[in-house]
Amino acid sequence: MELWYTEKQTESFGITAKIRETLVTEQTDFQKLDMIDTEEFGRMLVLDGMVMTTIKDEFVYHEMVAHPALFTHPNPKHVLVVGGGDGGVIREVLKHPGVEKAVLVEIDGKVIEYSKKFLPEIAGQLENSRVEVIVNDGFMHIHDHKNTYDVIMVDSTEPVGPAAPLFERGFYQGIFEALKEDGIFVAQTDNPWFKADLIQKVNRDVKEIFPITRVYAANIPTYPSGMWTFTMGSKKHDPLQVDETQIPELETKYYTPRLHKAAFVLPKFVEDLTK
Repeated sequence: MELWYTEKQTESFGITAKIRETLVTEQTDFQKLDMIDTEEFGRMLVLDGMVMTTIKDEFVYHEMVAHPALFTHPNPKHVLVVGGGDGGVIREVLKHPGVEKAVLVEIDGKVIEYSKKFLPEIAGQLENSRVEVIVNDGFMHIHDHKNTYDVIMVDSTEPVGPAAPLFERGFYQGIFEALKEDGIFVAQTDNPWFKADLIQKVNRDVKEIFPITRVYAANIPTYPSGMWTFTMGSKKHDPLQVDETQIPELETKYYTPRLHKAAFVLPKFVEDLTK
């Protein structure tokens, strides 16, 4: 007998993967959490029926959340990751030696616990001495830490359940206030095929708050449609003005210095969503 997992990405479309084994299934205080081992993508974290990360393709998302912002800011020392309990973004942040402290604020401690157990390749840096892990509401942490961070990264689920407030204008205003005078923030903003209205809304809200707003994209096969967008808001530094020849090579699998600006070159139908 074959077992298959299907994520219904819309009411009429889904992605399916053959399962070797179900490792965890649990209703946490915040969401339904499943950890499954798949034939094609290896171990997979699923929250509320949505694929969050897999061993095979996780590097794309985590690298593209972290490195464009960190190489745009000239001297990022204090970094906040909201969400991201699997630890992948933290792992990438720590590849920047100038970062003195990386704070992870994850609302669901079970995500951290099971990621450490079943996704050590991703979560392996959560106990690094430069990392502080806080199990709490990221929205409230932002509110309570004015003028604190150089870079803030929002690694959230889609805007349902506990992540819904992380896509509201008030949250972006709070991020602006939590950043220092030349701070930068970046958030994942879903895909243009099924969530075009979300990209437009976030882009509009961020533009009203930040003087520099840019959208970029990456290819992540297990995320809806495969094309995924990220929105960056910056108080001072423009990612398109970065001298890519000065970006050092890191141990990465997707992000490169040449890709830094190229990621911001969008297909016209996506670019139109940002106007």
